[in-house]
Amino acid sequence: MLTPFEVIFANIAQGIALLDSDLRVLVINNRLSQLLQIPELTMGVDAKVIADHLPACNQTRLWLTHLVTEQKTLQQEIEVGEVLLSLTSTPVGEGCWLIQCKDISAQAVTRKELSEQTNLFDTALANMPHGLCMFDADKNLMLCNTAYSRLYSLPEQLTRPGTPLQQILDYRVTAGNAPVDRETYFDVVVEAALKRSVASQNISLVDGRVIKISHNPMENGGYVAAHEDVTDAVRADEQIKYMAGHDPLTGLPNRTLLREKIDREVAVSGKTSSLLCLDLDRFKEVNDSLGHAVGDLLLKAVADRLTDCLRDGDSIARLGGDEFVIFQTDVQSRDQASSLAQRIIDVVDKAFIIDGKSVRIGVSIGIAMAPDDGDMGDSLLRHADTALYKAKANGRGTFCFFETVMDVDRQARRDLETVLQQALETNQFELYYQPQVDTISEQVVGFEALLRWHHPERGLVSPAEFIPLAEETGMIVPIGEWVLRQACKDAASWSADIGVAVNLSPLQFKSQTLAHTVVSALSDAGLQASRLELEITESVLLTDNDTALATLHHIRSLGVRIAMDDFGTGYSSLSYLRLFPFDKIKIDQSFIRELGNSKDCAAIVKAVVDLGASLGITTTAEGVETSDQLNRVREQGCSEIQGYFFGKPLPISSVHELLKRHSPDAA
Repeated sequence: MLTPFEVIFANIAQGIALLDSDLRVLVINNRLSQLLQIPELTMGVDAKVIADHLPACNQTRLWLTHLVTEQKTLQQEIEVGEVLLSLTSTPVGEGCWLIQCKDISAQAVTRKELSEQTNLFDTALANMPHGLCMFDADKNLMLCNTAYSRLYSLPEQLTRPGTPLQQILDYRVTAGNAPVDRETYFDVVVEAALKRSVASQNISLVDGRVIKISHNPMENGGYVAAHEDVTDAVRADEQIKYMAGHDPLTGLPNRTLLREKIDREVAVSGKTSSLLCLDLDRFKEVNDSLGHAVGDLLLKAVADRLTDCLRDGDSIARLGGDEFVIFQTDVQSRDQASSLAQRIIDVVDKAFIIDGKSVRIGVSIGIAMAPDDGDMGDSLLRHADTALYKAKANGRGTFCFFETVMDVDRQARRDLETVLQQALETNQFELYYQPQVDTISEQVVGFEALLRWHHPERGLVSPAEFIPLAEETGMIVPIGEWVLRQACKDAASWSADIGVAVNLSPLQFKSQTLAHTVVSALSDAGLQASRLELEITESVLLTDNDTALATLHHIRSLGVRIAMDDFGTGYSSLSYLRLFPFDKIKIDQSFIRELGNSKDCAAIVKAVVDLGASLGITTTAEGVETSDQLNRVREQGCSEIQGYFFGKPLPISSVHELLKRHSPDAA
């Protein structure tokens, strides 16, 4: 019967053998024979036999040599077949050796997997774009990646586990990349610990960079932190915020930033303040004649001069275009606001030297006082703008304080703008026609189309009231197109020898679609181009006359006739006759009215008629209202006559009847 020792020895998981001083087997179990795959391994076998049966490798050769020459434990790993074994040889005294062998294949697989995971983790850590670090509860470094050390230019010895955070921060002071505020730096650590979740904060460094640090607390009191350089993103965000509140051309605050300051100052201080709305006079002419590049330089120069006029605490903003606003805080009286306004007018009135050119402009100013005229930015801006409108109406180059009555007038104007738009949409406009008559035969040769507005509540609105408003708001362009199309359509129903004249606004020339509109109107109505006459005033040619002349030449090449209206009232009428071959000049009625009373007027009319005859240009006398005026313009040789003597403007329904009365058959 086996002893307990023999039972244990025979069934133990390890293979065991005891070698004597001659390296022969004294004791061995079957497990060793199984593991080494040596069937004949029994007592008395020499160690060399065991070595010969082991796989041929340095490890097995080393084993036998070690047993012969050394007296210390040897730990080896050898592969037998597909099994990995751990072979431990331990000296046990008097030259004997204890041999232990066990199967570690499973542990090797686990160890390999762990090694691969560790390698993956190390690779991921090393290639992270952001710095990563881990500190224990005592703020000693546990690990960090390459990006972290590179972010702060840390030497290798400061990236080793156990390095105190304080030591790293001290080094960063000398390296010039420490946090600007160390307390703020640690605040985020405390915040993360208190709420037990990630806490992030942007930390400014003394070298100008901004680092976003996200702390994630660990259960043991330590934390993991990610460090990301967000300098570019922060700067971009700051730039976006700056641009949102500033004018890109002059760098001045814009309406949004100014309104915030006004609201803040008025609400907090409660002191009297003034708001000045500025609009540059004649800027548009400079911009059109010298170009937008010069216009931009002029705006910058104006901004500099205006800024020099301000006290500490005052603010200036550009609202866009040629509009500026100045906010004056702690104003003692209206006189102080008046003094600033006059100083600005005087400063802007002085010539600017822009791109080598001397440029003269002016400025009109509207002033609103807080809190009397409003206690919020929007209301003050609105009232100052209303006062500015009044200042411009008073002749420009001046300033005007807001008064309540102005708001009523401005509201009435806004209401008129609204209904003007509605008038076009709901067909409230109508064309009246005033006959143009041949001076000799007194036969109707054409009609001038004149616009009338039938308002459903106000009745007939005077053109003198709504045409200037239509010009200011730009509504004259769509209204003018409607007039042109309707006039062509109406004229198409008249006899082929009767023409129609349509007035053009300077704004219609700036739309750059005028020629196309003319072609379209003629085509849609089926009207011959020679029966259409377009009347322009000198103001059309005053600004950007090269473009206007090119457009006129294009239209005239279609066969359309071009007439200069109100001839003699402008400064350059004669020079424009040289620049463009007009088909007709219409002598202003102011000269016709004084024919019997003024020799000068008679001489002027005679000179114009003679000039027209020499150039082959038809001359029309406007405003003929009496038989005496008729006889006098006949004497002067005018080609055509227009005025109340031959007929007032008539609705289209009355035009056909008039044509019958003045036709050759009726005569």
